[in-house]
Amino acid sequence: MKSSAFKKIAEQLNRGESSELVLKTENKEYIRKFEKNDRLILLGCGHVSLDVYRFAVMLGFSVVVADDRPTFANSERYPQAQLICDSFLSAIAKIGITERDYVCVLTRGHRWDQECVKAILSGTMPFYLGMIGSRRRVAGLKETLLEHGFDKNKIEQLHAPIGLDIGSVTTAEIALSICAQLIQMKRKVQHKPKENELAQTNVDEQLIAYLADVKEPCALVTVLESTGSTPVKSGSMMAVDRIGRTVGTIGGGCSEAAAIAKARRTIGSGNSEIIRIDMSNEIAAESGMVCGGEMTVMIEEIIPL
Repeated sequence: MKSSAFKKIAEQLNRGESSELVLKTENKEYIRKFEKNDRLILLGCGHVSLDVYRFAVMLGFSVVVADDRPTFANSERYPQAQLICDSFLSAIAKIGITERDYVCVLTRGHRWDQECVKAILSGTMPFYLGMIGSRRRVAGLKETLLEHGFDKNKIEQLHAPIGLDIGSVTTAEIALSICAQLIQMKRKVQHKPKENELAQTNVDEQLIAYLADVKEPCALVTVLESTGSTPVKSGSMMAVDRIGRTVGTIGGGCSEAAAIAKARRTIGSGNSEIIRIDMSNEIAAESGMVCGGEMTVMIEEIIPL
């Protein structure tokens, strides 16, 4: 496979479009879709917001942050986010919230929280809307919203107090509970892939960028099928160079090590290979693998332009 295939994917994703890659074996074609990253909008750049941002980047969200304080809304604190340093109402207007977005209202005070929620409920309802606050303040806000004629159905979709109830105390724990709720909502509506579609549709930007601009031949390792409690599902991808350095992952451990060894031998051969990794046999048990099941993996050489 030529690296130009990944250059095209990168260009489509940069335009905000979804993309796909067709992987061909002797008997079957597999489609690996790449869905554009979900957008997470953080209104407020305080300590909880900063921890949510850190988790969200790892989870593959494209993050937008907004605050009217330059000491909080800056690239040093949020290096991978789109930054808007402006009043919250102006920021909401600039962002242009869509029905696909996830929005967390995490401002420095209840007054600004109310402003944000009212502005959002007056426009397009995002897929997820959460607001930080005590149960008492949340109940009061919902009553106020009803009194002012806001749509009851929209109000009921507000996740407040925000996050799953895991007994959070610290800012990091609160952020973790929020991100857990984001993933819970995301997976509820995840469509079941068709027979020839791989399950994972996430975008590993580092992997795509590497494969799009690779300078020396490398190998692409893709999980085509998985059964049992494997660490990843089909569609997981990893690039391997001649000396065994990797970008991306297919789950780590002994299974990944075996795939890396095979991949290194594939580089320069011009061939692709299908291997099966059994993580439920005696060798896996002796190695202390915590997962079980099997993975069918395709290894294919990637040729630079």
